[in-house]
Amino acid sequence: MIFPISAALLDACVLSVLEKGDAYGYILTQTMREVLDVSESSLYPVLRRLQKDGSLSAYDSPWQGRNRRYYKITGEGREKLAGFRTEWADYRDRVGRLIEGGETIAYV
Repeated sequence: MIFPISAALLDACVLSVLEKGDAYGYILTQTMREVLDVSESSLYPVLRRLQKDGSLSAYDSPWQGRNRRYYKITGEGREKLAGFRTEWADYRDRVGRLIEGGETIAYV
């Protein structure tokens, strides 16, 4: 993808995926990779940041003798996601009008 992925966009995407259900890092990365070019090493700092600001919580669950760390969206995370969705819709519409040729430029 030639368009850069901002921190806010990654946050919004992670919260959107986790809104559908709890997930551990590997599954979350694979789900994100279906749409974005993102690596596990770039995703874990996003998870830590969202956890630190209260948007996510984490818990461990045993699996085949090891623990998997699952991430879960919180109420604060749902509020943040709602804000991201509002901002995204506005941004997408405005940029779309420019790129698709529907926006006029007023020359002064």
